[in-house]
Amino acid sequence: MTALARETTAQMLWRRFRSPAAWGETVDLFAILTVASLPWSTSLVAIFNAVFLVCMVPFLDVRAFLQSLKRPISAAPIALFLLALAGTLWSDAAWGARLYAVGPTVKLLVLPVLLYHFERSRRGNWMLIAFLVSCALLSVMSWLVAFYPGLSLKPYDPLERGIFVKNYIDQSQEFTLCAVALAYPVMMLLREKRYWLAGLLIALALSFLVNMAFVVVSRTALVTVPIMLAVFALLHLRWRSIAIICVALIAGAAVAWQASPQLRKTADTFSRDYRLYMEENVPTSMGERLEYWRHSAQFFVQAPLAGHGTGSSQGLFERASREPSWVPGVRVFPNPHNQTLHVAVQWGVIGIIVLYAIWISHFLLFRGDGFARWIGLLVVVQNVFTSLFNSHLFDFHEGWMYVIGVGVAGGMVIRAQQAEAKLGKAGS
Repeated sequence: MTALARETTAQMLWRRFRSPAAWGETVDLFAILTVASLPWSTSLVAIFNAVFLVCMVPFLDVRAFLQSLKRPISAAPIALFLLALAGTLWSDAAWGARLYAVGPTVKLLVLPVLLYHFERSRRGNWMLIAFLVSCALLSVMSWLVAFYPGLSLKPYDPLERGIFVKNYIDQSQEFTLCAVALAYPVMMLLREKRYWLAGLLIALALSFLVNMAFVVVSRTALVTVPIMLAVFALLHLRWRSIAIICVALIAGAAVAWQASPQLRKTADTFSRDYRLYMEENVPTSMGERLEYWRHSAQFFVQAPLAGHGTGSSQGLFERASREPSWVPGVRVFPNPHNQTLHVAVQWGVIGIIVLYAIWISHFLLFRGDGFARWIGLLVVVQNVFTSLFNSHLFDFHEGWMYVIGVGVAGGMVIRAQQAEAKLGKAGS
């Protein structure tokens, strides 16, 4: 009987091993684990994503996959990677620096894979829910660390108050995306008069905003939250509703401003950093950005068509730091803290065209109504605006937020479009 049971189990496992549906479930599982681990760990993201890609191979429809790569939404990210790879040929940096600079673009190759997979998978919503739940748990942990700093896995830093893992910029990006993303399902639930569930999601969104107001928030998030809320209001609300919500938001912001010394301190750094840099040549965070931007514009003018090559930024800034115009104390950094300038310095106008082709093609994909379109649009808008102050498409955390967000939401949108097309053909 035991031998028979073992044989039956082995047969069952063999059937599942040969089953495309079972492999599809496994792919979905590791995709969910990837997005759930994103707020917590870089290593787990790399491990789960690698397993996700390996599990795609056995039953991959190679012809359909290659056909999907011809779409601009897939071809543009691949083109930026290929440009970075080609850019190593005309760079004067050491080969180690050249290849290292290619690394941030490799994640873009996963985006077409996610688009292809979630065009066929029905579990796209599970990915979005997994990320939301993971961020909600991180918010709880952030409050605990704020009151009990010893719980943090990071060395104590007063500027990183309430940070359990990673840093306050990454955490603010996550909480901002989750808080604003919930606006759409809340609106739909209120229209359906499902007030209890709507109230639950409102409370969850407010928990993210309250955490940013009273625990820690990045200056980039302070700038992008109003922009993202404005995008939602203009797309989905009437002018009367916009006016009422604006009044409520202004009142809420005023209360938070008065009640949160942390929020006032963060906002005050805008004017303080600018004044110290402009009047006293003190190398503040904002002053460093202005210095990087000024020199990056000069580097771009020197090689406008194809740039200085992959990995050239470090050497260019090192040489610039020895010039009299360099503000003393400003750190030499290979990243100019602006995505467009980061691309322009290395790959010139060609790189800028490819970069904006990525953003524009993905923006156009998410035109229209629907939850998946809203999520995808929000991910693109957030990345574009935060990339004014950082190179967020190339940064590990924010870059993966973009790749996963656009890949999953884009696949869901394409799947819905194909279903609508089939219904249209059946009805004609």
